[in-house]
Amino acid sequence: MLAEKLLLHVLIILAPVLIYYVVSENKRVSGSPYFIGVLQGASASLCLLFAYYDYGLYWDLRYIPLVLAVLYGGPKAGFIVLVAILGTRTYMGGDALLFGYISALLSALVPFLMVRKFNRLRTKKKRITLSVLVGLWPDIVMLSILLAFLFTQPEFSGGAGLLLYILPFGLIQVIGVGFASMLHEAVLERELMKREIMRAEKLNTLGELAASIAHEVRNPLTVVKGFLQLMQQEDRKYPYIPLVLSELGRAESIINDYLNFAKPEFKKIEQVNLAELITEVMILLNPLAIKNGVSLDSYLEKNVYMDTDKNQLKQVLVNIIKNAIEATQQEGRVFIKLLVSNNETMIIVKDNGKGMSKEQLARIGTLFYSTKDKGTGLGTTVSLRIIETMNGKVSYASELGKGTEVKVVFPDFTRSKEKKMVQSV
Repeated sequence: MLAEKLLLHVLIILAPVLIYYVVSENKRVSGSPYFIGVLQGASASLCLLFAYYDYGLYWDLRYIPLVLAVLYGGPKAGFIVLVAILGTRTYMGGDALLFGYISALLSALVPFLMVRKFNRLRTKKKRITLSVLVGLWPDIVMLSILLAFLFTQPEFSGGAGLLLYILPFGLIQVIGVGFASMLHEAVLERELMKREIMRAEKLNTLGELAASIAHEVRNPLTVVKGFLQLMQQEDRKYPYIPLVLSELGRAESIINDYLNFAKPEFKKIEQVNLAELITEVMILLNPLAIKNGVSLDSYLEKNVYMDTDKNQLKQVLVNIIKNAIEATQQEGRVFIKLLVSNNETMIIVKDNGKGMSKEQLARIGTLFYSTKDKGTGLGTTVSLRIIETMNGKVSYASELGKGTEVKVVFPDFTRSKEKKMVQSV
């Protein structure tokens, strides 16, 4: 009977996830911690109201919605669920009411403490694993409360029968947390894939448009530039010709960026020593850093190689490090790190500058968006496009007033020279 009741509770717990999936298109509703809190709070209350009562205790899965609300909705959603649990438990009353209050407050403690760590996890597997581990905490609390409660009942003599309740209860609770967490991750993954598809379609459309315009504009510019160079050679009466040529060169550079955004071209694939390339870029940008009063530091693992277009990768590094320098105030620091971990090569650029808000982070890589007063955002967009073409990934982490960290990760086709030599022998 207990197992049947708890399986009903599992269905009650899954209902908010399914409702969340249905309304996930509406960002104002689905993204609200209050909406998630109300859904999970209703689920927790229903679990309590339909609890299985035996041995003077209520057997239910009220704490699974609490764990899910805190981890996936945040502290506000978790607080709403906690209030719902305490309110429903007060309404139900009973001899063990005080133990119910203590159990609820202690069970909420670990989820609230672990929410930040949970939000920092990037892989679905790790998030589900942590959800299950956090879900075990209410089991430990309730078992401890149960033993404490039984000590206050000297006439109790049903230990063997109670053990048959505790084991399925703990097992179903762990399964419920894991399954509900998997569904939550599936919904989040669906949303992420949808955003990536929309972004890819938008970038492809913009890329085709940019390539078309760039080709059409570059041809007349080349003709004008050619005739101006002839005039400069034949007649010295026009002192403004060098300025015009300089501006034409700048326009040509912008057009090349558009073409690079539309379709990055890897003209010369060669084996690149990443530590040497990053050192070159640091030397190149050191005058800018000195001018801004920023120190450039690095930790670079040696003998890390990658087969790619050196100039394209150099353009990416120049853009990322330059942005970090320009975002850092006087006496600030920009730190560049190169390391190999789990068959992946990571380049991390971290500054302690002004940082970015969540809204600014969400728009990074959008064409024509820049956090700089005079920026166009084109350099960052082109860099992200180049990294994407190299099968790499870029992630941004930032906090206002504390700085920004840019992490570029390349897959296992990057390798050390020693490893490559072993393979060739």
